[in-house]
Amino acid sequence: MFDYHIHSDFSADCETPMEKTIEQGIEKGLKEICFTEHIDYDYPDESIVFEFDLGEYDRSIKKMEEKYQDRIVIKKGVEIGVQPHLLGRYEELLDQEAFDFVICSMHTTEHKDLHSGDFFQGKTVEQAYDVYYKELLDCVKRFKRFNILGHVDLVKRYTEVNSKRDHHDIIREVFKEIIPAGKGIELNTSGFRYGLGAGMPSKDILKLYRELGGEILTLGSDSHTETTVGYKFKESLELFEELGFKYITTFKEGEPVFHSIQSLSR
Repeated sequence: MFDYHIHSDFSADCETPMEKTIEQGIEKGLKEICFTEHIDYDYPDESIVFEFDLGEYDRSIKKMEEKYQDRIVIKKGVEIGVQPHLLGRYEELLDQEAFDFVICSMHTTEHKDLHSGDFFQGKTVEQAYDVYYKELLDCVKRFKRFNILGHVDLVKRYTEVNSKRDHHDIIREVFKEIIPAGKGIELNTSGFRYGLGAGMPSKDILKLYRELGGEILTLGSDSHTETTVGYKFKESLELFEELGFKYITTFKEGEPVFHSIQSLSR
């Protein structure tokens, strides 16, 4: 199996050393993992700096690759937090730095972070969902330097109640942008840990992605501690098969590599 959304202490919201997570991945039988450290430029909470030393990160990945080369494959990724006014800055980053894998996530909407709840003030749940998805759509229309969208329906994690609408109309437009461009989505299993009863995105959104012809699909725990690496992966593979997906994807130097779900779930 492959865990393609993992953080280490290179991310501002994680204190777990790479090596600790790698050892746990090996113990759980993972064949490949990808570290996807946070870069969120202009994050609204100034007490948190979601940037890190890129040179040191590259050296650490190479060191771990060499040390564990016979036991597990380790890839170098990044999770970028997009906002409409930052797309040019991320273009510059990706011109300068090479990654095997890039997750495009949106943690901030209307210059307000989702985590603190500021974004939701003065909005109904339905309005908040609409604004979130419309801003995401704007970003994917103008920015293509990524491999997959991270936790597409993240907005639901920070609301006390779910929207009464499925918002498939705007999500469909997002998928119509990314699928022809060869971009995919992930199933982020952290949703189970946060009490959402499902991963992110939920089953109905995964089904919509499949119906629109989406095939590029990664699986990630969004782990910030070694104990959650590979979390709920068996159940996720079963869900993928139920929905008709044939493959999950890993990446090498930005190019997708497809793996039969049927062979993995045996």
